[in-house]
Amino acid sequence: MGPFAAAASESLDTAMHAWYADHFVLPLPDTHRFPMDKYRRLRERVAAELPDVVLCEPPAATDGELGRAHDPAYIARVSRGELSTPEIRVIGFPWSPQMIERSRRSAGATMAACRAALRDGISVNLAGGTHHAKFASGAGYCVFNDAAVATRMLQAECGIARVAIIDLDVHQGDGTAEILGRADDAFTLSLHGEHNFPFRKEHSHLDVALPDGTGDHTYIAALDDALAAMTRRFDPQFVIYLAGADPYAGDRLGRLKLGKAGLAARDIRVFDYCQQRNLPLAVAMAGGYAENIDDIVDIHFATVEQALRRSR
Repeated sequence: MGPFAAAASESLDTAMHAWYADHFVLPLPDTHRFPMDKYRRLRERVAAELPDVVLCEPPAATDGELGRAHDPAYIARVSRGELSTPEIRVIGFPWSPQMIERSRRSAGATMAACRAALRDGISVNLAGGTHHAKFASGAGYCVFNDAAVATRMLQAECGIARVAIIDLDVHQGDGTAEILGRADDAFTLSLHGEHNFPFRKEHSHLDVALPDGTGDHTYIAALDDALAAMTRRFDPQFVIYLAGADPYAGDRLGRLKLGKAGLAARDIRVFDYCQQRNLPLAVAMAGGYAENIDDIVDIHFATVEQALRRSR
């Protein structure tokens, strides 16, 4: 019996675990464009409206856990505050001890979600999706690559040989591709905006680059084709899903034109893919930069709500 079947055989009161680290506050100036408050708002809405979700504080990822996917020298330098000014500028956050703690907790949350998904079938990190962090550098608001770190944790500690990362953030998962894109024991699928950041792309196992203005119908068709192609090439035992809110039509940095219904349909496609194959699934929220922060929270909340339905 697979993990989804096992979860379905239990009581309808079975809870789903979601991991949060928004109380590890990263101090940013009021003028900073990263919508950090979306994480707190998402957790509060989940707590208020989804009582069957068990909210959990994750452990911080250790140097050893991070070192399975990152250069130990980079981990040491970033932890000690020894990155150069250009390196910090590329990350996009001012360095602080809080930045390191939060980054470790975010990676820890995806690892915790993976462990919970092995037990329950599905689990969620209410942040994460830091897919621009490479082996020896950070970028694009990403310090450590939580999906890559969690992939190597599953393989080192949990007896999982093959992990697929389905990255549906609007930006290419270039860091994940750099770390895992040539590995035989992982599959990196990135469906992203062709002309969006990063402007120098890496090679995932499967990249699907979409033109500006792509809407719901074309996006879902491309996703269906991509999942079918992945199935022909790879047989995963576990899936990590980056459910970015930034393909949304109202996103400042997105350039695609998906509506909220289209994003919900996208989530359902991924959840169906995993459920039909009895694959444990860990979900991370990834990006979202809509002018109205409530739109970001709505999209992420719908993903969590759909995940909860699949846990029963």
